[in-house]
Amino acid sequence: MSNDNLWRDTPAGSGGCQCGAVRYTFTAGPSKATICHCRMCQRAVGGPFAALLELPRDRISWAGAPKRFASSSKADRGFCPECGTPLFYDFHDRDVIEVTAGSLPPDFPYRPVKQWGMESRCGWLDGLPRLPGAETFETGISSNQSSENDGA
Repeated sequence: MSNDNLWRDTPAGSGGCQCGAVRYTFTAGPSKATICHCRMCQRAVGGPFAALLELPRDRISWAGAPKRFASSSKADRGFCPECGTPLFYDFHDRDVIEVTAGSLPPDFPYRPVKQWGMESRCGWLDGLPRLPGAETFETGISSNQSSENDGA
């Protein structure tokens, strides 16, 4: 864990994949919430950026075995082998792991403190606050996803 001033105390938490086959828990303590816009992260999460919560590896425990992909010379990316949910970014040479913010419950106090990979940031993100919004289930969709620790 680096000594930069981006680390914040966060409560214990838990998260996991869509189908519930892989779950994790972590203890309270320092973490660093960031967003990465780099092309590797965009492709890994299938979206315009990866929202990640970095925490010391020794604070996290797993139920179920995530699958790993060596996405670069520096890290593996983890995902559920059943449903494919992206779950983490794991550095080879550091004692930290970054879990995806989307795998945390919606009420977890995730507050990004830095953005990375700005060279690949999608310009259309600037316009999002001006778009109209709607509730997810107003269209009659029902979810088949695991609701464990999800607030759903």
